[in-house]
Amino acid sequence: MQTLQKVLPKYTIALILVFIVTVSYLFTRGNMVDVEAVTVADAELVQAVYATGFIEAVAVANLSAELSGTVKNVAVREGERVSAGQTIMAFETVQPELEVREARAAYDEQSALFAERQLRHTRSRNLYREGAISRQEFDDAEKNMRQAGELLEQKRMRLKIREDEMKKVAVRAPFSGILVLQSVKTGDYVSANTVVARVIDTTGYVVNVEVDELDVPRIKTGQKAMIVLDAMPDKRFESVVSRVVPQTDTITKTSRVYLRFLKPVIGIQAGMTATANIIYNVKPRSLLVRKSSVFEENHVSHVWKIENGKLKKQRLKTGAGDLAFVEVIDGLKNGDQVIPVPEERFREGMDVRVMKPDARP
Repeated sequence: MQTLQKVLPKYTIALILVFIVTVSYLFTRGNMVDVEAVTVADAELVQAVYATGFIEAVAVANLSAELSGTVKNVAVREGERVSAGQTIMAFETVQPELEVREARAAYDEQSALFAERQLRHTRSRNLYREGAISRQEFDDAEKNMRQAGELLEQKRMRLKIREDEMKKVAVRAPFSGILVLQSVKTGDYVSANTVVARVIDTTGYVVNVEVDELDVPRIKTGQKAMIVLDAMPDKRFESVVSRVVPQTDTITKTSRVYLRFLKPVIGIQAGMTATANIIYNVKPRSLLVRKSSVFEENHVSHVWKIENGKLKKQRLKTGAGDLAFVEVIDGLKNGDQVIPVPEERFREGMDVRVMKPDARP
């Protein structure tokens, strides 16, 4: 019994020491957090407007049937090249051809009559000079010739109108390019004003993007832009703003902006999806912090800063920003380390251990 009483105090002291060490370890270990860190640094700040759109050919012609009729033949297929004035398709229609024949016959007849009246006028003038006919007879001959000339001009104009109508029985390419739409085939009946073909000029393309109305005031012609195509995600294409359409869509609240490629782009096609970053301001040197590092409390911006191995909730005054970074006006200096992504478990004064090498912005 005495031996047990002597031993118990020793075990009790040992247990107390183990308890104290364990609690101390848990307390200190529980206040330690493993983090990644990034360093705040001076860098160039590029501010840009992000917009989406599509590739558009510089020249596009939607061709319609100007007369109703049945398609007689289709001379060009989709994807084939056409020359300016080349017939793409023709229609079967009798009326225009008959009208051209009638107008030409009337013109030829009047032309012969005018030639005969001219000859009479010349003869009358010679006879009048010789005193063989009266002044009245000469004036009548001159009047008849003038009237015949006026009628001839009317017949000529009517013939031209009929010939122009005759041209409408065929759909022709207005310029050289590629046929990208052919919506009818031989034997189809087509009503007048129906779009039957489309030709595009593939020698040049522009990018048509929609810009939010809040960003439109920042956009000016001549500004540089960077284009990315969904079809070529690994490439970047330089362009400039060539046109800003001064009209905001009442539904989408966007305005159209056209961008021109600075260099020809191989492999692009009209209709391809494109995204653009239109640069409207560049600050050569600004103190930048990642946007992901910044959080707000009571409408005030903060970051978790690492100071003397501990976490500190640092207030910030921020300025301009781009898609990834924001300018620091006050609250940090060049070389300060901050947490890239804030977490709810972070508390002021926590000890930190940086797990990965620092990555500068």
